[in-house]
Amino acid sequence: MPDKICSDLAKYRIEKAKACLQTADVVYSTEDYLAVLNRSYYAIFNAIRAIFAIDSVDRRKHSGVIAYFQQNYVKTGIFDKEYSTIVQDAFEVRQESDYEDFYIVSKEEVEIQMSNAKKFVDAVEEYLKNIIVE
Repeated sequence: MPDKICSDLAKYRIEKAKACLQTADVVYSTEDYLAVLNRSYYAIFNAIRAIFAIDSVDRRKHSGVIAYFQQNYVKTGIFDKEYSTIVQDAFEVRQESDYEDFYIVSKEEVEIQMSNAKKFVDAVEEYLKNIIVE
């Protein structure tokens, strides 16, 4: 069982992830799809870091966060391989949408990313509920 500081940090980070989802949902109505992709990715990123808080682990680079998640949570079977794909896809789309000039994204692609981010955050929240005892 994680200590109180780790548990509190995990709770804070999962709430931050959920706030990113809410922001993505609000921004979606303005059709600022690049911002929606960004917020959807950061929802996933913050959810992963919520898991890391339980283990008292963190990584500086996004690639390190993703690699650690895949190595320690996907390959071990804690999370299904589907979640690895969700993370990797979100990271790649976010990289392209944030840094490539003239990046064009379809409404359908945005909806997929939003749906995947919600699924990911929900799965992490469920995982944390089983780890953190109030």
